[in-house]
Amino acid sequence: MRSPWRATVLGSQMAELLRRPGRFAATGLSLLIAAFVVFGAVMAQQIVSATVVDRFRGTPDAVSLVVTRNDAADIGEAGLDAIRETPGVTEAVGRFDGGAPVGGSAADRYLALAADPGTGPLARVRPVEGAYPSGPRRIAVDTRAAEAYGLVPGSSLTLLLPTPDGESTRRVPVEISGVVRSAATGTGEPTGYASGPDLLRLLGTPGYSRVDVRTETPGAATQAAERIRRAVPGAVVRSGAEVRGEESRAAVADASDTLELAGVFLAVAVGAAVLVATSTFRIVFARRVRQLALLRAVGATSRRLAAALVAEGAVVGLLAGAAGVLAAWGCARLVPPVAGRFGHDLSAPAALPLPQAALTVLGTGLLAVLAVLAPSVAASRVSPLQALRTATSEGSTVNGAGRTVLGVLCAAGAVLLARQQYASLPEPGDTAYDRFAALTLVVVSGGLAFLALIALGPLLVRPVLSALAVPLRRTGAAGRLAVAGVGGAPGRAASVSVVVALGVCLVGSTLTCLASLDAYERYRRTLEAPADFHLYAGEGGTLDRTLVADLAARPELADVTAFRTAEVADDGRSATVTDLDLTTVRSGTGLTARTGALGRLGPAEVVVDAEHAHRLGVAAGDRVTLTSAGRPVRLTVAATLPGAGPHGANFFVTPADLTRLGAGPAPTLITADAAGDGAEGRARAHRAVTETLTGPERGDGRVVAEDAATRTGPDDDLRTMATTVVLLLCLTVLVAVAGVATTASLTVVERRREFGLLRALGLGGAAVHRMVTLECALHGVLGGVLGLALGLPYAWLGVRAAEVSAPFTVPSGQLATVLAALVLVTAAAGTIPALRASRTPPTVAVARGD
Repeated sequence: MRSPWRATVLGSQMAELLRRPGRFAATGLSLLIAAFVVFGAVMAQQIVSATVVDRFRGTPDAVSLVVTRNDAADIGEAGLDAIRETPGVTEAVGRFDGGAPVGGSAADRYLALAADPGTGPLARVRPVEGAYPSGPRRIAVDTRAAEAYGLVPGSSLTLLLPTPDGESTRRVPVEISGVVRSAATGTGEPTGYASGPDLLRLLGTPGYSRVDVRTETPGAATQAAERIRRAVPGAVVRSGAEVRGEESRAAVADASDTLELAGVFLAVAVGAAVLVATSTFRIVFARRVRQLALLRAVGATSRRLAAALVAEGAVVGLLAGAAGVLAAWGCARLVPPVAGRFGHDLSAPAALPLPQAALTVLGTGLLAVLAVLAPSVAASRVSPLQALRTATSEGSTVNGAGRTVLGVLCAAGAVLLARQQYASLPEPGDTAYDRFAALTLVVVSGGLAFLALIALGPLLVRPVLSALAVPLRRTGAAGRLAVAGVGGAPGRAASVSVVVALGVCLVGSTLTCLASLDAYERYRRTLEAPADFHLYAGEGGTLDRTLVADLAARPELADVTAFRTAEVADDGRSATVTDLDLTTVRSGTGLTARTGALGRLGPAEVVVDAEHAHRLGVAAGDRVTLTSAGRPVRLTVAATLPGAGPHGANFFVTPADLTRLGAGPAPTLITADAAGDGAEGRARAHRAVTETLTGPERGDGRVVAEDAATRTGPDDDLRTMATTVVLLLCLTVLVAVAGVATTASLTVVERRREFGLLRALGLGGAAVHRMVTLECALHGVLGGVLGLALGLPYAWLGVRAAEVSAPFTVPSGQLATVLAALVLVTAAAGTIPALRASRTPPTVAVARGD
């Protein structure tokens, strides 16, 4: 038989929930945000997956069937005609993917070639400039090829194609009819397009690798597939949906790292929400101590009271979970159109995923149960005598020896793991290094460090607060009272500030890691293309010094630079030394120093690449000896590079020192950049270089001019990942700010007599408002300082583990902005509680507690 006391206790808690929903709304806010974060991540995954699929798959939606050969042979024009004549087939186009080297003065250039109709539902491309080609020896190029090779409609390109006998190559000029944008933007290779028949004639290819078929209805596709198999012997016919599914899975697999990274941050945000919810439940139950004691006095047992409080928390969690799911669904529907207004094409998610929504709601209820367990057990042990006393505050958390020992053990484990990882960092050029294992070790060490911060937080609040609050104590009574209010409850301050610290730690370390990796990426791109063009003697000799003047006189070119190289020995090994001024490489952008500075070199100074710096064991300020023709030259290291040097050089010295090392007066390499921007600027510069080298005095072909890779802008993939990660982390900060607001709101209710007493002693309402606002801001300051103190060392270790050559770059401006914004946001979170506190009448000081 069900106990009446059990029903009475549970009923009283449900009645309390209905009587004061505002109090529990504050408690459930962190859980609502947790549900929003979880389901928002689910919807973000759907948006990312849909966007990746739409951008990277190569089979249009209109394709009903895809035909290939089971022997991997081509399908000729006769087979394509047979498919087109099959009953039920509305349209069929042949696909062919090939390519050819690009001739001219540049070397090692390649253009992929693909057959496409250019118009209609089966087209993969759409023209953006000019017209789609029709006729022999005419092609359209995508935007990547136009930028890389300086092509515009009307320009020409020479393809190096094999002769019919395959014994040699022939130069085939083609006209560029237009520039197109491909629906499959993920190939990353410069590509040219033409209709199937024209491309087959141009390349001399016997047939197509596949045929895409469109039928009027899905039902007609099944019958058409059987007829195609009979009409084309050896044909393999698959549905368009099956092929698109394979492409989708492959595309999403490429983005799996980003999605897995989102899952890590998702778990962190949920953990932060549980911490905030636990703290707020504890404050709520402490406020209701008289009611709970009264239930104990009339016969309720601790066990039943705890069960009722857990059930109460579960109801709050389920309601918050449902609200969070609906909010995340609404935001997900708004993201694609809003992103479109800012120039970003995102695909809308599919229908509401009901299984994930249900799991999110149930999971939020489970989180609430986990969060309420410890506070409910503590609250259920209240003495019945408390029913005769006034409500007591939570007070400071008693830091037992067990908690301190746990914190010290976690801190020791974090230090040991970090030290182990530091000792096992790879050397430059080490390709056998397991980065995943190293990063996992860094994450585990960081997790232990954060657990230590949770355990030792109450012990750290007062010392850190004493150092940070010196300016506040000089601002008057409100500032001093705010410091005393935060420091007077270190357990509560720690529980809120630690969650803020978690968000700041993740945001700060992520911004630092991304800044460091971005600097390395710019450095790497600069090495790949230190200039748009570089010229050298084909036989490995030197260049005519008048060539520099002739190139510099061309208005289409800029930053024409000549320099020399020589072979030397360092520590018995051969190396390349040059007098290239590193400040002239791409106007200095992207080049950074690992040690020292890349300013202009002085006499007897040298810049060393990472490999030789490591092998010689030198850094900025050390000495090295280079030997040429038996003559040693002692040099001081001015800087070391984080990786290889431009143009393959290992040491960089002044021209006078290079002459001391035996280099001749004539240059061995000349570099130049295009004066104009975009494809047209590169095309004009390319023609200028070609005309200069093919003039009457230099028509012997002795000089080779290489067109370097296109000058790339910022890495869009890295920027997109950075934006995605930071936004996800900001959700963690949002949970922390919600915790500050909740704690402030409940604290105001709990400290009404204190505020009334301050008002009775003469403190004005505005001063009380400032005091509560400053208390909330102090939580942001405490969390920010602790978060950065924890995050920056792990950011350094993470950068070294991910890419040992990456220069550690601290984005001071971004971190200062994050910290300032956090203080403002946490202060703003206390606006409403501060307003309530400022309206507390002085008579509350002598009123009986509720």
